[in-house]
Amino acid sequence: MTALRLSRLALTAAVALLFSLIAFGNLTDYGSNFAFVQHVLSMDTTFRSPALMWRAITDPTLHHLAYGLIISWEVMTALLLWAGVLRLWRVRRSGAAAWNAARGTAILGLTAGAMLYGLGFLVIAGEWFAMWQSREWNGQASAAIFLAFCGIVLLHVSTAETEAD
Repeated sequence: MTALRLSRLALTAAVALLFSLIAFGNLTDYGSNFAFVQHVLSMDTTFRSPALMWRAITDPTLHHLAYGLIISWEVMTALLLWAGVLRLWRVRRSGAAAWNAARGTAILGLTAGAMLYGLGFLVIAGEWFAMWQSREWNGQASAAIFLAFCGIVLLHVSTAETEAD
């Protein structure tokens, strides 16, 4: 196995572990991050501009539904990534064509992770629900770190190998 493949496998496994731990934490300590979702959707710690407050979602049922969707997305992402790691591990000593063909599941998992933090936290929570206005419930910095991690690994894994590699 080449150093490049080992790097791609290790980094994909690291992101898989990250999503596994995030999902585990949200399932075993539901209330901690539920409060985050509740405040962001309610927009109760933003500037409370009347021009934006119509976007607020204050129904607790919808808060639980949104949080359930987030947790489900995290679990799905972790499962895709672990399946991707397994597929890559199985072809680690194969030729470039087999390796390139096996990357799909890992690429889907990394894309799912990037979508959660890019679309979910930066675009929807950050901009639509004006999370950036909150001093107490602003997760943009953390989301950007997770998005960068997923994105860098996605670029690394997505680069096709040639037989010369």
